[in-house]
Amino acid sequence: MDSTRIPLYWIAHGRAGDKGDILNISVIAYSQDFFPLLVEQVNEDRVAEVFRERAPFAVRRYVLPKLGALNFVLEGVLDGGVNESLNLDTHGKTLAFLLLSMDVQVPALLAKSLPPRQ
Repeated sequence: MDSTRIPLYWIAHGRAGDKGDILNISVIAYSQDFFPLLVEQVNEDRVAEVFRERAPFAVRRYVLPKLGALNFVLEGVLDGGVNESLNLDTHGKTLAFLLLSMDVQVPALLAKSLPPRQ
């Protein structure tokens, strides 16, 4: 089967938040057609790899099929949290796009249904 690699943000969007040193990121498919790809390819191991430089203590994934979404909870990635960190980039909302930049493999036929990108 022909397929192509694309950034995750082409088929999904994200929401993020933080509480203390815990980051919460939801990845929501733009279409239910893309949800099985999220379930298959965006797993705890790959998310931990994306955040390897932040050395999470734990990464947990929750699958939300009725919403076409995945929710990830990452512990220990925010340098102690907003109130303890001097690094603005550690806030949850800025880290959601890091996850969305991950590549996913999409069947060529499904990729053709995506809007053109520059």
